[in-house]
Amino acid sequence: MDIANDTENARTLLVLYASQTGTACEVAERIGRDARRRYFSVKVMPMDEYDITQLIQQKLAVMVCATTGQGDEPDNMKRFWRFLLRRNLPATSLCSLKFATLGLGDSSYQKYNFVAKKLYKRLMQLGATPLMELGLADDQHELGPDAVIDPWLEKLWDILLELRPLPLGKELISDSILPSPKYTVYLSETNMDQFSISSSKGKIPITEKSESAPSKAVPFLAPLISNTRITSADHFQDVRLIKFSIKKSNIKYSPGDVVMIQPCNTDQNVNEFLNFMSLNGNKKVVLQQNDPDIPLPILPEEPNIRNLIKYFFDINSIPRRYFFKLLSHFSTDEMEKEKLIEFALPEGQEDRYSYCNRPRRTILEVMQDFPNSARRVPLDYLFDLIPPIQARAFSIASSLKIYPDEIHILMAVVKYKTKLLKPRQGLCSTWLASLDPNNESSRVPLWTRKGTINFPKLPSTPLVLIGPGTGAAPFRSIIQDRSADGIKGQTIFLFGCRYHNKDFLCADEWQNFESKGIITIFTAFSRDQENKIYVQHKMLENDHAIYKYIQDGAYIYVAGNSKRMPTDVTDALTTIIKKHGRISESEAEEYIRNLQRNKRFQLDTWS
Repeated sequence: MDIANDTENARTLLVLYASQTGTACEVAERIGRDARRRYFSVKVMPMDEYDITQLIQQKLAVMVCATTGQGDEPDNMKRFWRFLLRRNLPATSLCSLKFATLGLGDSSYQKYNFVAKKLYKRLMQLGATPLMELGLADDQHELGPDAVIDPWLEKLWDILLELRPLPLGKELISDSILPSPKYTVYLSETNMDQFSISSSKGKIPITEKSESAPSKAVPFLAPLISNTRITSADHFQDVRLIKFSIKKSNIKYSPGDVVMIQPCNTDQNVNEFLNFMSLNGNKKVVLQQNDPDIPLPILPEEPNIRNLIKYFFDINSIPRRYFFKLLSHFSTDEMEKEKLIEFALPEGQEDRYSYCNRPRRTILEVMQDFPNSARRVPLDYLFDLIPPIQARAFSIASSLKIYPDEIHILMAVVKYKTKLLKPRQGLCSTWLASLDPNNESSRVPLWTRKGTINFPKLPSTPLVLIGPGTGAAPFRSIIQDRSADGIKGQTIFLFGCRYHNKDFLCADEWQNFESKGIITIFTAFSRDQENKIYVQHKMLENDHAIYKYIQDGAYIYVAGNSKRMPTDVTDALTTIIKKHGRISESEAEEYIRNLQRNKRFQLDTWS
């Protein structure tokens, strides 16, 4: 690969990221920090916030992107990607650009790192030159994505410094030197008027009545209608059917769409953090930019310290590598400092993973484990140390045709044991499960977006829906829709769970729809007999009906856990097509690939 020294001396670097959960954003910010240590002028931003028409003038760029759903680009990449796909773009559009692409994916998904692969290919089609091979980080790696990210970045910097050597007389700034914080924090005793402009951009405007559709920037504060446990009291898994009122919200959605919910920390954890850090929660906070290339974050409407900890800082998340590096700068305890530095080194990756990721140790717990370091962190640096809370996506489990002013979700409450004494709890599910519909203050910030499942436009198209557990959520939506439209005899639904009497979610509804002829339902209760029976076994038992639907042009949808189910279901589908189509294994596999290309076989799975 030709990376001959460029004659231009401009040491500017563009770092763009596409992130759904915040991981790609964090990696991009790490690249930005490392670039500044090498005296690059660097901009780090989401792809959709970048003026893509300027890309033709850019010389050096690094793209970090995640993949969502069925190989879909994250929300903050959609406009960027649509522009790149324009057919009228010349093949030499980006001939001045040298780029590197890093993908963040999960190999348990069928379209592993698909977005990074297609971005890498498209940039080359438009004339851009890759600096190095495509990086493909994998969440499923036993050491996490850093196992790929670290060596990839090391190689990237070698290449970039060959192209753009350090300025004369300059040396790489040691990472042992504490960098400046992203923002300067002023508390209430400071002259607030002086900084009111800088902080006003960073407030979350939340509305209880909306003239335009709510969004991440302006979520709708939805009242709870009900919060019902729909698994038996003696079942290990607490699953909720939660109903929100969206009256006067201007929210419109279709089956397959998702609702984004912005959670917050529990009051117990907030108080624990405030007490541990000896912070006065009532003091008001105002931020000022330290770097014009780093925009102010969106803060709670009333940004005092308590609200920042409750609504902004994700103290329940698992700390990443830079957390330990930054924390080590403030340590006055030699043993703590030594351990923090060890965790921050590439060689400490396995130890860090065993300490943090495997037991799911949170930021708050790690700070408590290193009290002589964490308590010395200035307020300014909390914005560098702790990531913001990310919104969670839930498949919408209702239809506007039946519930015109409501959104329903099916939610499993995340709670499990690790080697740590305290059970692990999911931030969003624990918070939602605790909300009381009878309490008027139980309001949930939410907005909707298009999901990864696209149902056919023709309402009468036959459907085969395969949704074990909470994977049934999007299918509850489309079945309600079809019921409202009076469409009968065109939907097969396969549902799976452990026990008929414990976790057969929405059982009465399915049976009601079946009695009306809206659906044909096949159920698999894996633990109700000695031999485990799953949805793929029910597919093979009912292969004639499923094959007839396929021959009649059916669309097939799979939703649920990504561990083994999607592969097992795909294998069962291959067997059915091979048997009834009287074709070979390879021909059946090609048949399925063709179904996928035509959007007639879609998967929405999660780990």
